[in-house]
Amino acid sequence: MTTLADCLHRDAIDPLRGLRNKFDLPENLIYLDGNSLGVMPRSAPGRIAQVVTQEWGSDLIQSWNKHGWFQMPGKVGDKIARLIGAGPGEVVATDSTSVNLFKVLNAAMNIAATDAPQRKRIVSERSNFPTDLYIAEALCKQHGLELVLVEPEAIAASLTAEVAILMLTHVNYRTGAMHDMAAVTAAAHAEGILTVWDLAHSAGAVPVNLTATKADFAVGCGYKYLNGGPGAPAFVWVNPHHADRFWQPLAGWWGHVAPFAFTPDYQPAPGIARYQCGTQPVISLAALECGVDTVLDAAPLGGMEALRAKSLALTDLFIQLVEERCEGHDLGLATPRVHTLRGSQVSLTRNQGAYAIVQALIARGVIGDYRAGDGECHKDILRFGFTPLYIGFADVWNAVEQLKQVLESGEWRRPEFNQKHAVT
Repeated sequence: MTTLADCLHRDAIDPLRGLRNKFDLPENLIYLDGNSLGVMPRSAPGRIAQVVTQEWGSDLIQSWNKHGWFQMPGKVGDKIARLIGAGPGEVVATDSTSVNLFKVLNAAMNIAATDAPQRKRIVSERSNFPTDLYIAEALCKQHGLELVLVEPEAIAASLTAEVAILMLTHVNYRTGAMHDMAAVTAAAHAEGILTVWDLAHSAGAVPVNLTATKADFAVGCGYKYLNGGPGAPAFVWVNPHHADRFWQPLAGWWGHVAPFAFTPDYQPAPGIARYQCGTQPVISLAALECGVDTVLDAAPLGGMEALRAKSLALTDLFIQLVEERCEGHDLGLATPRVHTLRGSQVSLTRNQGAYAIVQALIARGVIGDYRAGDGECHKDILRFGFTPLYIGFADVWNAVEQLKQVLESGEWRRPEFNQKHAVT
């Protein structure tokens, strides 16, 4: 049996252990929800204060030039590009994941309508994150296309001559199951199908190489594993082969080739710059840059590959300890055991009480979250994210100890833990 002393020893020899100091973590808190909202970097308050008091407060509008505000979407985008296998000038940090998905999916539909107008289907996973499906549903209605939802095991068989676009999230938000991006993209391209990838649960968590996989479009989130703060700007990438082919539908002035020429007609900027829309949120971009920098700080220590190795070790340990120490309490495992099929989270299932168990854990200082069953006989989920930048092996042991005590004591049955909040 693995002991707490074993875990403390693993922390002591962990080459990434110093990265935890980059974050302002409350004492006596085990934070296993970085897959929903990353921890605040220690550098963020000072940087935000600088933007507010000096750049905005003193230099005012001069800061667009003096402090490089205008270039921030591309500057932060270039940093994110290093984490997702994209090149310089291929990514911009802008808008939300939903808005960016609307842009790229519309562009993909226009490409498909030009190159293969007979293709009228968009395929996605039934358990994809709902906002992706909502955006796709709305666009399909506008373009006269059909949205087809399939189970993960049916994706390969769904890639037929009727399909124009395959839209997938790389790591499933509920289960943590991860697609083989290279293999799936290659299979889609072999059938003449464009690919759109959502990297919300991938960027900063697992190695991604958009260039090598020859994906077509990708979007992602800034406030999860990139630690950019609540509502942080998202990011968008377009394969350079496609970037100049079509306007994106939100043809705002920041996507114009010369925004300050103020021409009455829209002339799109070249490349990824046209995927911007309106004036950018400077304070939020500054916070996001601090968050992205925390991930890039791992580069001298092995970068994403080292983070991935620790992530797998943490999630392996969590699964092992739950099965050893919480046996007999009706917990199942929704997350794949196979490393190549797993993101950076572990999702446990239970027939009843999942929400209340999570609330009882939160009261004990172990932060995870809950996701309801998906309506197809799937159990409710207790979801735990493992960000290797700031989670250690002793954290895992202590989290499972608290879970064990919650289950054995039955305290999760208390009324206050069974009252659902607006945000679960």
